[in-house]
Amino acid sequence: MAIGYAAEIRAFERRFFLALAVLFPIAVIIGFGQTYYLKGLFNGPSLPSLLVHFHGLIMTSWILLFITQVYLIRSKRIKIHQTLGKIAVGLAVLIVIVGFMTAIAAGKRGSSVPGIGPMEFMIVPFGDVTMFAILFAGAIYYRKNAANHKRLILLTILNFLPPALGRFPFEFAANLGPLWFYGVPDVLALIFVGVDTWRNRKLNKVFLAGALLMIASHPLRLMFSSSETWIRFATWLTS
Repeated sequence: MAIGYAAEIRAFERRFFLALAVLFPIAVIIGFGQTYYLKGLFNGPSLPSLLVHFHGLIMTSWILLFITQVYLIRSKRIKIHQTLGKIAVGLAVLIVIVGFMTAIAAGKRGSSVPGIGPMEFMIVPFGDVTMFAILFAGAIYYRKNAANHKRLILLTILNFLPPALGRFPFEFAANLGPLWFYGVPDVLALIFVGVDTWRNRKLNKVFLAGALLMIASHPLRLMFSSSETWIRFATWLTS
């Protein structure tokens, strides 16, 4: 009976990650379609620098790698999955380095959103990259613990949803602001932890801790963005 239930859980998790591997790229294309992936169809503005293009390239590579890894796990090609995992570490390092560089370059250009200064806005991408580094480092630490590893990888995906959600070309997205682009991944994280606990009849504490850390980082960024300490730091970085 226990063996059958465990098999059912594994089947559920495979279907879940497959759905995520489909929905996450769709959200990214909707968010960045007009300004990056399909900008030729929408007469979108040209990219401000090669750095931004490189940033888009490595982030796209991360999405494709995630889809590939999900497929490999579903097809039980564990060895190839593990080999690609080593490549993922190098790509993750690139994401962190280039992510910080792109955020600083955007601050220098004065890139922002209405109502928020460029120095204040810099904390948003800085927070995304920092949280990614923490969550992915945790996933690598737990690479031999499949339950913790895949749940932390899931959180890295949720962590990168806000940039795409914030660029959705819909009026409601602009009107809701942080309630939309931060609220959606936060609610999803809590739902995923709850469903995971219900399905497995046990709370995964690493999953909960990672989810709470990601959720807490969102309001903390907004609160800290206008502080004198952050403004001085952001100004120093862009000077």
